[in-house]
Amino acid sequence: MPEWLGWGATAVFTASYFCKDAGWLRRVQMVGALMWVVYGLASHARPVVAANLLVLAAAAISTW
Repeated sequence: MPEWLGWGATAVFTASYFCKDAGWLRRVQMVGALMWVVYGLASHARPVVAANLLVLAAAAISTW
């Protein structure tokens, strides 16, 4: 499971760069970051979890 989740997170995060609206960009990045957090937890990669919790928090704060 972790491998396909990592590839999915990569696809979602990459797709976020095609969002024209800043709000949608951040929302899609939050989904990608959340997927990366789950991936990091499943694969016991604490740096991946930490980095993406920061991205998730920054995107959430800047959205609201």
